[in-house]
Amino acid sequence: MTSQEIKLNVEKALDEIRPFLRSDGGDIELVSIEEDKIVKVQLQGACVGCSVNQMTLKSGVEMTIKKYAPQIEQVLSIE
Repeated sequence: MTSQEIKLNVEKALDEIRPFLRSDGGDIELVSIEEDKIVKVQLQGACVGCSVNQMTLKSGVEMTIKKYAPQIEQVLSIE
């Protein structure tokens, strides 16, 4: 899978997640994909101060991204 295909798949995964985040007043943005295996995202809106945002990141965002792009090893949230 090319870097461009990985990016497209990650964006598809984020599009699947966005409605849930937006329903709680938040959002997510893709910042970068490093070495085709580490995804950096930025949580926005209500997600920034949410006490469960790390759980959302790991069990929601990372799981969905890995479904679309299995070669992704880690998803990190940047401030």
